[in-house]
Amino acid sequence: MVNLNEIVRGSFQSAYLGYYAFEPWAGRGFTRAGLDLVLRRAFRELKLHRVEANIQPDNTRSIALVRGLGFRREGLSPRYLKIGGRWRDHERWALLCEEWRSPRRGPQGVVEWKDAWTE
Repeated sequence: MVNLNEIVRGSFQSAYLGYYAFEPWAGRGFTRAGLDLVLRRAFRELKLHRVEANIQPDNTRSIALVRGLGFRREGLSPRYLKIGGRWRDHERWALLCEEWRSPRRGPQGVVEWKDAWTE
C-alpha cells in the first residue's frame, strides 16, 4: 500500500508519503515498485515540488528503501506521532522534484535512470 497524504498546493506543492507491506509480501520489491509509480505521478502529473516521508529511527528497512529512492534525511522530529499509545520519534526524509529520477527499462530489462524533466 502506497499513498500520498495532505497534498498542499499554492506555494508549497508538497505531500506526505505513506506506505506499508504485509509480511508475506515484505522484501519482495512490491513496495519499491509502488513507490516508483507514486513518485512518478507525484512529480510528473501532480507537479509536486516535494514529497516527505516520516520514519521511526529503528525502521532500518524503511530508511534503506527511501534512501535507495534518493530521499535525504532532513532531521529528527521528537515525539512526532502517537503509535500504540506512545509518542514516537520520527526521522524526516524528503525528495524534491529536481532530485527525483524516473526508472526506465532498457535492453534485457536493465533499469536505466533519466531525469524527471527530460521527457
